[in-house]
Amino acid sequence: MEYLHIPTPDDYRAEEIYAFYCATFPPDERRGAQQFKKLFSNPSVKVFSILHDLQNIGYIISWELTGFVFIEHFEIFSEFRSLKYGSDVISDLCKDYTHIVLEAEPGTLDENARRRISFYRQNGFEVIDENYEQPCYEPDKNALKLWLLANWHPEKTDWIKEEIYDVVYC
Repeated sequence: MEYLHIPTPDDYRAEEIYAFYCATFPPDERRGAQQFKKLFSNPSVKVFSILHDLQNIGYIISWELTGFVFIEHFEIFSEFRSLKYGSDVISDLCKDYTHIVLEAEPGTLDENARRRISFYRQNGFEVIDENYEQPCYEPDKNALKLWLLANWHPEKTDWIKEEIYDVVYC
């Protein structure tokens, strides 16, 4: 598995990632085109294309924050799912970062959300906050009730949520 850092929104891979991103995530769960392009100029953000045998199989959008890495979006493209690539990526991330936080739809929402939570649990993550609210990305979008997960056990989550709100969703 290789992780290719995409440095600019003009890279054809960034355009491909954005197309998949829009097809996969509902509007309330993603940035608009202008906000997405601005990610590339933020030094805290890294957009990676996930490669297997030189083929783009997914992407990660991460934020290097104070004391943890926040995974804003992570996707293995549908044609490559159920091949253990997602687990391999999570394993690689956990080797590189001891403190990772991510958001997911509540496992009580539907079967897909339950499977996603189960996947993260099988790969070393635990729910650390079931009362988390993802702020809206833009004024015409809705805030979302999500769960926060982490690969470690912080005593409190207030500081984590505060930094996510102040840096990622500002």
